[in-house]
Amino acid sequence: VYKRQDLRYFFISLKANQKLKYMKIKKLLFASALLFSAYNAAAQTQVIAHRGFWKTEGSAQNSIAALLKADSIGCYGSEFDVWLAADDQLVVNHDPTFKGKRMENSPSTALTAIKLDNGESLPTLAKYLKAAQPLHTRLILELKAHSTPLRETKAIEKIVSLVKDMGLEKRMEYITFSLHATKEFIRLAPEGTPVYYLDGNLSPKELKELGCAGPDYHYTVFRKHPEWIRECHDLGMKVNAWTVNKTDDMKWLIDRKVDFITTNEPVQLQNLLKK
Repeated sequence: VYKRQDLRYFFISLKANQKLKYMKIKKLLFASALLFSAYNAAAQTQVIAHRGFWKTEGSAQNSIAALLKADSIGCYGSEFDVWLAADDQLVVNHDPTFKGKRMENSPSTALTAIKLDNGESLPTLAKYLKAAQPLHTRLILELKAHSTPLRETKAIEKIVSLVKDMGLEKRMEYITFSLHATKEFIRLAPEGTPVYYLDGNLSPKELKELGCAGPDYHYTVFRKHPEWIRECHDLGMKVNAWTVNKTDDMKWLIDRKVDFITTNEPVQLQNLLKK
C-alpha cells in the first residue's frame, strides 16, 4: 500500500511524463510541418526571366536594367547570353551579329559602343556581373555556340575565373546548345554547379551520364516526350523548359511539375503560380 506522499510523487511523475510526451509530439508535428512546407516550396515551379525582365518600361533584352528588374520582381533566375569577342573579352548579347557588328570578329570596344534599345551600352560580362553582386536572383548564363571548340573552352575558362573573382560561384548556373561547351562547363566549373544542355536531342539517361543537372529544352520537346520529365526527376535531375509565353503551355508544364520555366512573361507566370 502506497503512503499518501508516495502517491503524490507518483501522480506528479505521471503528469510530468505526459507533459514530456505532449511536448515531443508537438515538436515532431512542428518539424513535419516545416519539412512539408520546405518540400512544397522546393517542388513549386520557379520563374526564370528570359534575357532578363525586358518587356517593361526602361528595359531591353540582355541589359543590366533587365537584370535589375528580374531581381526586383523576385524571379528565381535571370537568363542572359555571352560571347567571346575578337580581343578575348566577354560581352553580353544574344545574336551572333548585332547592329552590324559580329560578336566573335569584333573587338569588345566596338561592341560596347553599341546602344541597346533602352539607351544602355552593350555590357561586358564583368560590368554585368558587378551589377549582379548585390542582387539575389540566380544568374543563368548561356554561352552561345562559338565558331570553334577552342574558343568555347577559352570563353569558359575566362567565365569561371571571372565568376570566382567576383564571389558569385554559388549563384551561377550554366546553359548552352554546344555539347562541347556543356562538357567543358562540367569539367571547369566548381563541383555541384548546375549545368544544363539546351539542344533537346539527348535523353535523361544520357544527360545524367554526362554529369548534367538536367535538360533545359524547348517546351515542345517535353510535349513530344512528356515521360522525360518523370525520368529526370527519378534520376535526381531538374527540368527547365524554354521559352514559354502562353498560359496553356505554362499550365501544362506546371501540372507536370517541371522545376523551372524560362519566359518572356515572368509576371504572367508568377500570377499563374499564385492561383
